[in-house]
Amino acid sequence: MARVAGVLLVLAMLCAMGVVTSQHRARKVFVDLEAEQSDQRKLDEEFTQLTLEQSTWATNKRIDSIAAKSLGMRLPDASNTVIVTPDGEPVSGKRP
Repeated sequence: MARVAGVLLVLAMLCAMGVVTSQHRARKVFVDLEAEQSDQRKLDEEFTQLTLEQSTWATNKRIDSIAAKSLGMRLPDASNTVIVTPDGEPVSGKRP
């Protein structure tokens, strides 16, 4: 009888150690999950900021300004504009 009690005691201790180990692993995985979710939130914020910055850099006003300053570009005068219609007839001067 003492032998059976000893075996049961060893089994109970092994089960208890298994539960403790399992809980420790679960807590560690949860902490890792929280850290990864935090990183994801930071990356989402950075992506939003970069998207906003990209749209700011690509505005028509900014591109027009750079084209005028750096490249010396300007809009053509109406007198220099030639519009070609679908039938191939050029229309000079004014826009239709």
